[in-house]
Amino acid sequence: MLKPKIFQIATIHVPVKRAKSLDRYKVGQIAEGILEDGQTVPIQVRADAERFVLVEGLHRIEAMKALGESTINGYLVQPRQR
Repeated sequence: MLKPKIFQIATIHVPVKRAKSLDRYKVGQIAEGILEDGQTVPIQVRADAERFVLVEGLHRIEAMKALGESTINGYLVQPRQR
């Protein structure tokens, strides 16, 4: 079972294709929820050389950025095999 880890937001790369699906309204709603309850669902990242690549959790990471946070809870996952 995966255990959440704390990641520096600055070390997480968001692929351009994924970033295009950003909904600012949703980011605002998630940010409000984080203020009330904290981050309840970790993001998912995969390792890529000196950084991490976002797999799941675009709106959560953007909400944390909007709140001025420098870290985020997440799972380090393995890349999918093709």
